[in-house]
Amino acid sequence: MQFDVITLFPEMFSAITQSGITSRAFKEKKYSLNLWNPRNFSSNNYHKIDDYPYGGGSGMIILGKPIEDIITAIKKNIKKIPKIIYMSPQGKKLTHNIIIKLLKESNLILLCGRYQAIDQRFLDTFIDEEISVGDFILSGGELPAMILIDSIVRFLPKVLNNKSNMQDSFINGLLDCSYYTKPKIYLNMEVPKVLLSGNHKKIKKWKRENSLKITNKKRPDLIIKARKNKFLTFTDEEFLKKINKK
Repeated sequence: MQFDVITLFPEMFSAITQSGITSRAFKEKKYSLNLWNPRNFSSNNYHKIDDYPYGGGSGMIILGKPIEDIITAIKKNIKKIPKIIYMSPQGKKLTHNIIIKLLKESNLILLCGRYQAIDQRFLDTFIDEEISVGDFILSGGELPAMILIDSIVRFLPKVLNNKSNMQDSFINGLLDCSYYTKPKIYLNMEVPKVLLSGNHKKIKKWKRENSLKITNKKRPDLIIKARKNKFLTFTDEEFLKKINKK
């Protein structure tokens, strides 16, 4: 997959290319990342890419033309039509389902906003989708873009050497179960005995019930959604009835 990121602060993305799983995948060419700075496409000598808003108001507005020229340059080098995403607090909230849908794309252009806003005429003409990482405001779209890239890269072929991403929270509509490691006794608490039993059937049952218990306690909204999507079995429902009676 190819990511083309439009940002005024390309240096921030060293966090993606130099650390962790995304760094290894980048070096192994499991995905490509191109960074485009609008200042390099500015038509004035001062590399200015913003101006005052018509009608007044606080903050500066990013000009549409430099970003438009970047998109034109990107499209010249790729065969398929890219999906253009604006990282915006006004967008759809990022979910696991959105990540899975975006995995079907071969090229993503991520636009990172800064200042007060971007000229609405540009957004209306070029943006395919707006995505938010939550109901709060950040200084810019770079961190949300990195979150999106990280989430997608984990699911690219051969990035993870095992199926650990298939055990993550939200994969089956529920939160993940609890995990324990050495020592067997820590802070006067023991590892659940079933996890030491070697009985894979019982361990699988414990993990499912623990996942249901955690989700029911922390995110009951996900239980409702899982029920609606028919992710819950009869056994799951019986277990939920049991713990909700306590």
